[in-house]
Amino acid sequence: MAVTGFGEIAEQLRRATVLIHSGNRGSGSGIIWSSDGAIVTNAHVVRGSLARIQLWDNREFEATIASRDWRRDLAALRIAANNLPAASVADSSQIRPGEPVIAIGNPLGFVGALTTGVIRAVGPLRGIGSQPWVQAGVRLAPGNSGGPLADARGRVIGVNTMAAGGLALAIPSNAVRDFLAGNAPDAWLGVRVHPVRIPRGTSRGGAFGLVLLEVEQGSPAASASLLPGDILLGTEEKRFVSVGDLADTLEGRHPRLVRFEFLRGNYQSIRRVAVRLGDQVVSRSGIAA
Repeated sequence: MAVTGFGEIAEQLRRATVLIHSGNRGSGSGIIWSSDGAIVTNAHVVRGSLARIQLWDNREFEATIASRDWRRDLAALRIAANNLPAASVADSSQIRPGEPVIAIGNPLGFVGALTTGVIRAVGPLRGIGSQPWVQAGVRLAPGNSGGPLADARGRVIGVNTMAAGGLALAIPSNAVRDFLAGNAPDAWLGVRVHPVRIPRGTSRGGAFGLVLLEVEQGSPAASASLLPGDILLGTEEKRFVSVGDLADTLEGRHPRLVRFEFLRGNYQSIRRVAVRLGDQVVSRSGIAA
């Protein structure tokens, strides 16, 4: 990708990218969103209420988690620092397929690693829900999550989140702005999930499900006695066919009772449980809800 002043553009973007340590789960990346200490990353990068941030000049700060939104997999952090090299942010509605992009992050312990590619598409991806993604031909690895995807001028157009089908998927910058503005927070369930197919020979064998990898203590899921290893099949009204269906179920903060169907133990019988959502305003963590 031949761009005039590319070295300077890349260096500015590196300085606006931070290394995030959270608990004992490795590290991730984040973006300095404003010079007064606001940082954006993925919700799945940070756990609990605190994280440790390392800047490009090796200074370290303790960060507090200001807010999380699992549906959009975003978290806002804050550190006690000023005059930081904040990223420039672009309007993600203006990007088009074929445009060159830059990704910065900290994959596999390599701090400030850069990779380039092009935009392949912008919009939802089949099997991952209805939310739009900036889809780019860029190679991501563990540790890239939460870092910037930028245009050729170094302006952030998305937050790198995961890889799927050989593409890097980034949350559009406009969705990040909506999140930071406090628009449409969602209910919290308090689980970490992974998509699976139900084992053959059991109830609903071959069907799609979401196995609970973790259930956060004190969460609505824990209060309803859901356990790690349970497989969510859906609600009484709708069967899940993607991770996005769970996110759709959690959409909105209003209090309500949701009846989930799930499998446990030998997975032979379908169980049902009522979970109260929308009552607690607490920090959320996990991979999916």
